[in-house]
Amino acid sequence: MMMMMMMMMMMMMMMMMMMMMIMMMIMMMILMMMMMMIKRRWRRRRRRIMMMMMMMMMMMMMMMMMMMMMMMMMMMMMMMMMMMMMMMMMMMMMMMMMIRNLSYM
Repeated sequence: MMMMMMMMMMMMMMMMMMMMMIMMMIMMMILMMMMMMIKRRWRRRRRRIMMMMMMMMMMMMMMMMMMMMMMMMMMMMMMMMMMMMMMMMMMMMMMMMMIRNLSYM
């Protein structure tokens, strides 16, 4: 039971990490693209590019925040599950002990 839970936790962590990595990669790519664009037409339309950059940054921030929130939620859920399992195990043990004691008596 515990091993299973641990495995689940590990898997979840790995998945989250992968997601984060992918997100980062995408963001980097977008940033690179933006930089290229700026290099190309910097003199012509400065303001618009700046605006676009700001927008992109905002989007990235939002995405990161969302990801973090998701991670937190998942962690909380996992923790709750673990706690529940532990409680169940404890209860079972207690019951067993009680039964044993009763039988002895």
